[in-house]
Amino acid sequence: MAGNRNGWRLVHAGPRAIAAAAALALAAAAPAAADDGPPTLHARILELREQSRFVSYKALPQLLRLQVESASAPPAAKAELLEQLSMANLRAGHSDAALAAADQLIAYGRSLRDNAIIARGQMAKSYALFDRADVKAANQLSFDAEKTAAASSNLAVRSQAAVTAGQTCSIQGDFPAALVKLQNGVDLARQVNDDPLILFAALNALVGLYRQMKEYDKAYATLDELLPYTEKLHLPGRMAAARNTESILATATGHPKRAQRALLHSLDLERQLGAERMLGTTLVNLSDNYLKEHDYVHAAQYAKESLRYTQLSNDQTVEAVARSNLGQAYLGLGRIAEGKRQYEASMARYEQQNDKPELQATLREYGEALEQAGDLTAAVSAYHRERVLSNELFEKRRRQAVLELQERYDTDKRQRQIQLLSQENQVKGAEIENRRLQQRVWWLMALVFGLASVVVGLLYRRMRQANAQLEVKNLELKAQSTLDPLTSLYNRRHFQDHMRECAPEGDDTVGALFLLDVDHFKHINDRHGHAAGDAVLKMIAGNLRVVLRETDMIVRWGGEEFLAFLPALPRHGIDEVARRILDGIASQVVRYQEQEISVSVSVGFAPYPLAPAGAPLPWECAVNLADMALYLAKANGRNRAYGVRGFHNFQHTSMARIEQDLEGAWRAGLVDLSVVQAADSLPVLATL
Repeated sequence: MAGNRNGWRLVHAGPRAIAAAAALALAAAAPAAADDGPPTLHARILELREQSRFVSYKALPQLLRLQVESASAPPAAKAELLEQLSMANLRAGHSDAALAAADQLIAYGRSLRDNAIIARGQMAKSYALFDRADVKAANQLSFDAEKTAAASSNLAVRSQAAVTAGQTCSIQGDFPAALVKLQNGVDLARQVNDDPLILFAALNALVGLYRQMKEYDKAYATLDELLPYTEKLHLPGRMAAARNTESILATATGHPKRAQRALLHSLDLERQLGAERMLGTTLVNLSDNYLKEHDYVHAAQYAKESLRYTQLSNDQTVEAVARSNLGQAYLGLGRIAEGKRQYEASMARYEQQNDKPELQATLREYGEALEQAGDLTAAVSAYHRERVLSNELFEKRRRQAVLELQERYDTDKRQRQIQLLSQENQVKGAEIENRRLQQRVWWLMALVFGLASVVVGLLYRRMRQANAQLEVKNLELKAQSTLDPLTSLYNRRHFQDHMRECAPEGDDTVGALFLLDVDHFKHINDRHGHAAGDAVLKMIAGNLRVVLRETDMIVRWGGEEFLAFLPALPRHGIDEVARRILDGIASQVVRYQEQEISVSVSVGFAPYPLAPAGAPLPWECAVNLADMALYLAKANGRNRAYGVRGFHNFQHTSMARIEQDLEGAWRAGLVDLSVVQAADSLPVLATL
């Protein structure tokens, strides 16, 4: 369901969405400098600041009308207006206007040599760049803003800049640095007396970070401070935001009823405000909540209402989630055609946004929903589309990882060259000094040359030590690049490198590929939490090491998928290995927080090498066939294994057609399949 995938859309959706949430939470808490101009103008801007946060379409026209009046206004009022214009335009979907106002604010601050105003402009610009998916430039600006603010005496700006930089670190996955910055932001906010929203924004961000770090006790402790503090503000929009934060944390810790209560409370407050954009998000999160409970009627109701608000606010990202939720609810209600239409509309939106990770997750969810609805043909088609996209994304991530590794290697190499050059310069300097001494005092020649030899020897020793350290570091990097950090199994990249060098076996002894996928893994994460899911993956990795041989290669293929390559195996023993894998995992129980979690897997397998019509096929074909066999196992009840035995009448078909529709090829008599069922299902071997 969409809730499983996205968690809560504006928190778990990825760097762009997290940053947008940070902008909305923080920018509205922009500090108010002491007003040295007409109090009525500054007071009106500050009043519109809160309205802009939640009802931007009402506040923006009023802010625009104040531009003429602010032309001769003092710095405090003029800077406040430019900042609020940037943020209101951003929330209204006018990113160009938001960037223009932010640039004006930066230029105005520089003209006054006011670091606080410059930092506010840099933060406003970083939010607008995040909205345009220019993540790298936005990250840099948020760090620049923190440095600029540090040169200011304005505690409110320094707090906001620290929190913004902390959010950026969390997006980059650097949680230790993020925690230091956010805690600093909270400490600074406690010293601000003239703007209580500064502390609200800092505490709200800190709850989110603790949740991302899975430090749930600390997250709840911070939430226990945030909620009563927000009540004292008497601002319904802030209370709605705090309740949304509560619902996210409650969902992450397996308390769906508390999450639902918090969302319904937030919904009432947002309806009072007429906050269309927030309503769209809260409604889609409620839809997620009811999908988890398989209450498809209420899930469809809230998803449809969310669609209405997202279209009013032009929030295309949340609209895509609402459509996938509505599609899943319709499929759950048996309205197959309507469900498919909504899912396809959702995926078309992701394709339009070029958001391939969300598209991949939606395709996987779509396949599961179709499978539960009984449309197995469409489910296999969705799974196949997801697999093609998954391979594409993996290759993109692999190329990026290689580039990053190469960049680190080049940096180390340049550093070593600099050290060697420095050492060479020192040696040359010693030689020059030696010549000077030789010209001046001949009788000291022997002593000077002796000292120079000692210096050169020491420098050479240091160079050898630096080379040795660099070699150790390169070996560590190589090991890290081949192993999965969670399970300590080989990763996909190492497997691919290995298979390029793998030699085929003889006629009676072959290799075999087994592709495993954990059954109902998302349900495990939803019910018990992601830490329990990690424990399940570690159990499976350990069990595979037990049931397979030391010479077999076991790979963390990605997500909840594993791959095992057995390089030498009798042809008649392949099915028995599949049975051992199924029974070995199904016999284990994962104990997590006084709960017992039963686990099973579905398996697809194929021999390697494959040589239909006497022509050997690349190993990638064997993996693709095992992948399609895996989806057949999932579509036909799970906790079983489907395997390819061989081919018939290959001259009447092609490998591309077989990979596209493995089941159809079997029914046409072109492929020989077998199915192995787990012992706790049916203790027999059935041959198709």
